[in-house]
Amino acid sequence: MASIFTKIVQGDIPCHKVAEDDRFLAFLDIAPIAEGHTLVIPKKEVDYIFDLEDELYLGLHLFARRVARAMEQAITCERIGQTVLGLEVPHAHIHLVPLINAQFIDFNQRASMDQAAFAAIAERIRTRFE
Repeated sequence: MASIFTKIVQGDIPCHKVAEDDRFLAFLDIAPIAEGHTLVIPKKEVDYIFDLEDELYLGLHLFARRVARAMEQAITCERIGQTVLGLEVPHAHIHLVPLINAQFIDFNQRASMDQAAFAAIAERIRTRFE
């Protein structure tokens, strides 16, 4: 059965897209830790990030770096943090989280936002993506 992320890639589930190319997709997390919390995924469904082929693994990280650079310009923060948990969705992905300080990431404290706020944040990042 396809993961929720594969369904997003296929267009079956909507997302607030911030960047995309032929192999990768970046979109806002629907339960963000911070404004601009973004998920970066390969379009190819692979459960465990360390099972990705070398080229796809490296490409995912390079794509995530480009997304993070756009986020730094769009979101007020000290820097962009990166984490890979790999348990919540069986599809390799990287969390990019705007950080205010070292204690800021807490995956148990999630925010909720309305669709207009998600759309505005996605647009700010998308327009800065190179």
